Amino acid sequence: MAIPQSRDPSVFHAALREQFEVFLHEHRSALNDSLNGLTEEQARRSLVPSKTTLLGLVKHATFVEKVWFDEAITCRSRAEIGIPDTPDESFDLDDSDTIASVQLAYQQACAASRQAAADLELDDLVRGNRRGPLPLRWVYLHMLRELAQHCGHADIIREQLLDSAAHRA
Repeated sequence: MAIPQSRDPSVFHAALREQFEVFLHEHRSALNDSLNGLTEEQARRSLVPSKTTLLGLVKHATFVEKVWFDEAITCRSRAEIGIPDTPDESFDLDDSDTIASVQLAYQQACAASRQAAADLELDDLVRGNRRGPLPLRWVYLHMLRELAQHCGHADIIREQLLDSAAHRA
């Protein structure tokens, strides 16, 4: 979608908002879909020294959605929301985490994010983030950066997992 060349700021902001939301949707879908077709073992397999796994990346993305669209907008604490205190902890997997459960939780978090931001304008300030008040536009840009980075991680990890599986076959 092209941004209209209107002199009316409301037309420009509406088109920009729509473009942000389209890009967010594409990145959210790509990250969530990175788990499709994998076994539970593959989704949990760590190929790097950090906690990063494909399942952990999607679980972390759920955390990020809740930080930016629940904590930042509603000003509820992470404890109230039921999320870890730190990003590092958000990669932790427990025995109940499955591809289906993590994908569902992520889809629900994304739907809640869209709902939380629906009545806000791009220049509206969200006040619940630890950095202080930030415009919704900043939140959208930050989310796009975060999701793009994690989609890249997911692409590489998935490629390694599938290549490893092909060599075993």
